[in-house]
Amino acid sequence: MKTWFDRGRLGAKVTARYVKTIGLKTNQPRGRGFLYPYDVAFASDGQIYALNRGRVSQGLGTRIQMFTYDEEWLGEFGEGKGTGPSNFQLPVSMAFNSKDLLHISDEGLGEIKIFDRVGNPVAQLGKDRVEGGSLKAPTGLAIDSDDNLYVVERDSNRVHKLTPDGETILTWGEEGDGKGQFDMPWGVAIDSEGFVYVADWRNDRIQKFTPEGEFCASFGESGTGEGQFHRPSSVAVDARGTIYITDWGNERVQVLGPDGEFKQMLRGEATLSKWAEQWLDVNRDELSARNGSDLRIEHLPQHLRTPYQIGAQTEHLFWGPVSAKLDGEHRLYVSEHSRARIQIYATN
Repeated sequence: MKTWFDRGRLGAKVTARYVKTIGLKTNQPRGRGFLYPYDVAFASDGQIYALNRGRVSQGLGTRIQMFTYDEEWLGEFGEGKGTGPSNFQLPVSMAFNSKDLLHISDEGLGEIKIFDRVGNPVAQLGKDRVEGGSLKAPTGLAIDSDDNLYVVERDSNRVHKLTPDGETILTWGEEGDGKGQFDMPWGVAIDSEGFVYVADWRNDRIQKFTPEGEFCASFGESGTGEGQFHRPSSVAVDARGTIYITDWGNERVQVLGPDGEFKQMLRGEATLSKWAEQWLDVNRDELSARNGSDLRIEHLPQHLRTPYQIGAQTEHLFWGPVSAKLDGEHRLYVSEHSRARIQIYATN
């Protein structure tokens, strides 16, 4: 009989293959390294942007960082604690539109902030512009081919479709566990045909809708098995319709086919990033301690064999996989807030 841990190593067809890791945990408010990274986004030329939620109670390390796939550091912008154009409280998700404008949802401020690609503030959306007033805890954010925004409203259990200027086109959803109902929804994605996928967090499922908000399908149920979820936080869909889901509560990523059939389980295969290698090269005591440690523990005592404890005590595995995004080269980026890194996978 396969245990929960074994299921993470065995699987069906391989559709995603580990490539590399980017990231390094830092408690510094500025500079290279991550502090609770929650999401990534990609400019038209492939430049990568990472959203650091930081230590929100202190406003420490909350910022957007810019770098390349080859880990060249390019800078950062934004800060925590405040209500100004470049301040964040609880940033969650990011997406670029066709004009290379970066949109960032902030569930604390109840708005979408917009920046140009070098970090200059452009606009703020969501205040008194949506059905029912202002946005209430906007979390997931996606932008379609016409630059319309799809914004998940966690506290109101709704999805808004907005124009590029923030005017409401349509709104759907309500609290519940039926078709088209939500319980603390989080992430959202749009596929190549315009269908909308919502990570229905506390209902442990993914729901699929037409661009007009009409229910199409539901994938998943509560549990730890294949195709089951525990608090799914994010969803991404590639050009073939393959669905990638961060199964946050189970510390893993699941890959489903277009009709929701299980394809693959990813548990994490992280290696040291270039940033981490450079840091260890000048911190030899830390390198020595690391070399003498067992960081790939696979046989924990029974009371520690929970998804959280296994992820927390085994370095290469996912710990806090909160976001899944696909870049223009069809690579899957999985942001881990607890391990302060991004694992990258090639997809078939």
